[in-house]
Amino acid sequence: MKNKLTDLNNHLFAQLERLSDEDLKGDALKEEINRSKAVTGVSKEIVANARLALDAQMAIGQSLKQGQLPEMIESKQ
Repeated sequence: MKNKLTDLNNHLFAQLERLSDEDLKGDALKEEINRSKAVTGVSKEIVANARLALDAQMAIGQSLKQGQLPEMIESKQ
């Protein structure tokens, strides 16, 4: 799997930077706001999915001390 939660974090900050562009006005600003709403909606689902994977792993008794996080949560080290 290529994408990790750190990638999501980077996308969210990039979106925040686009929204912070003071030159955005009118329709361009409205489009960026709509894009932000879509990005945050998808982001919430990704985070919920990662939480579910982590909860499921913990529920079946796999120890996080073993360093076996769900793939989507692992860092890129």
